[in-house]
Amino acid sequence: MITASSAVSTDPSQSGVAIEGALRNWEALLGPENIVCDAPALRAASTATFSTSHAIPAILRPGNRREVELVLRIANQWHVPVYPISGGRNWGYGSRVPSADRCVLIDLSRMNRIVDFDEDLAYITVEPGVTQQQAYDFLRGRGSRLWLDATGAGPDTSLIGNTVERGFGHTPYGDHFSHVCGLEVVLPTGQTVETGFSRFEGSRSGALHRWGVGPFIDGLFTQSGFGIVTRMTVWLMPAPEYFQAYFFRSDSPDGLAPIIDALRPLRLNGTLRSTVHVVNDYKVLSGLQQYPWEEAGGEVPLPDRVMQSLRKRHQFGAWNASGGLYGTRAQVAEARRLVRKALAGRVDKLQFLDERKLRLAERFSKAYQLITGWDLSRALELVRPVFGLLQGVPTSQPLASTYWRKKSPPPAQMDPDRDGCGLLWCSPVVPADGQQADELVRMAGRILLDHGFEPAISLTMVTERSLACVISIAYDRHTEGEDEKAAACYRELSQRLAESGYYSYRLTSQSASAMPSSPGYDALLRAFKGGLDPHGVLAPGRYQPSE
Repeated sequence: MITASSAVSTDPSQSGVAIEGALRNWEALLGPENIVCDAPALRAASTATFSTSHAIPAILRPGNRREVELVLRIANQWHVPVYPISGGRNWGYGSRVPSADRCVLIDLSRMNRIVDFDEDLAYITVEPGVTQQQAYDFLRGRGSRLWLDATGAGPDTSLIGNTVERGFGHTPYGDHFSHVCGLEVVLPTGQTVETGFSRFEGSRSGALHRWGVGPFIDGLFTQSGFGIVTRMTVWLMPAPEYFQAYFFRSDSPDGLAPIIDALRPLRLNGTLRSTVHVVNDYKVLSGLQQYPWEEAGGEVPLPDRVMQSLRKRHQFGAWNASGGLYGTRAQVAEARRLVRKALAGRVDKLQFLDERKLRLAERFSKAYQLITGWDLSRALELVRPVFGLLQGVPTSQPLASTYWRKKSPPPAQMDPDRDGCGLLWCSPVVPADGQQADELVRMAGRILLDHGFEPAISLTMVTERSLACVISIAYDRHTEGEDEKAAACYRELSQRLAESGYYSYRLTSQSASAMPSSPGYDALLRAFKGGLDPHGVLAPGRYQPSE
């Protein structure tokens, strides 16, 4: 390994004394094995699923909270900016790339301890390096009857990393930040604070009661550069007596509004307890296969005639949805009845699936193909991971969609950054109102098609009253000019949606400093940043208003 000192001193683009001095101090603290300065690793960390220009001088790998504190104190001493990541799998939003140029990366993946667990009170306390797969395996290894909530970002996604970005999943605990408690946070100056009741010595409810006493500050440490979360308690869901997934489709392009208006009352009255995912045909197709270059004759975006043919072949609709029913068998039966009633006449096919039915479908898929000509196994490849996610089972299957426009198949070990997958996610929030949801997707669809991209869109009923929409701009970064086209599409899309009142709940690391202006709020954020981070060393520009 190249030592920190030699790596810096031979790079004329470095600022010189400050970064060299800081790296000497960090190397003494962490050991040379936990300072990464070799050029290939730094180039990889500076690569995302879209064009970026920010360079990373070095990567630090602290192993515990005390080392994080000292890393930040050294950063302040030398006025060197740093940027923390939990696992760096922030696909579509910037991956590992910092929000400002020449930030030293603080990689927290070595901090992967499960600190506490309670089966009866249903929680697990973790460090930022703990992944979805690690937590899932931990629970299974203990024969636990508790479920994790998992996202589709992959098994190696950090629980804390996704939560502090206010990500969401699939079960009744799908709104992640609503189901965490008791944060341990290292502030930019190196001081550590705990939130809620966890800040009191001997507290017995720090992992159980979110609010504590006094001002509630946990939210300050999500989507911000106000601190590094080094520990968090995540609440777990008791496994229900019975679980059943439901899947439905509408063949009409005009089918979205009736679906949303049918689901909203069921979400509001508690019939549907979990998030509901509604996706368009482009989103389904990108999960089933890569771009059909031969059928499309090399034409992009995907011709409508090809989409119509593929819909018929794979038997999916213009709009498709999935969700879960949880409870006793009687509760699920009643919820199933109400779902059928609400969707009657609004969808073309509605199916309910439990583990027994899924196993039967998998067992007889070949016979079904001989009888009907439909390769059911292809559909089951998509259904099985979704079925698992609805029960908190991590999967890498959704990552394959990032290879949509690539002309080579996804490798066994998928890495969208390494493999030149182009992906930008625009994530507006829309009221759970059919007319407004339809307005948003039509606007987004026109903009993406005009720029030459397929509008793969999902809308997730994360809460009872709102939909988090994820619009995918997917392409091949190895195709000349596509990065620029995608960036222009993203800019127009974000601007047009904001002008119509649809603002994103999550931004890319490169656009986070361009939040829409709100003078009073902006002034408050600047006051917080100035007070907590007087030297501006932690994640400069991250979700901060532009000056």
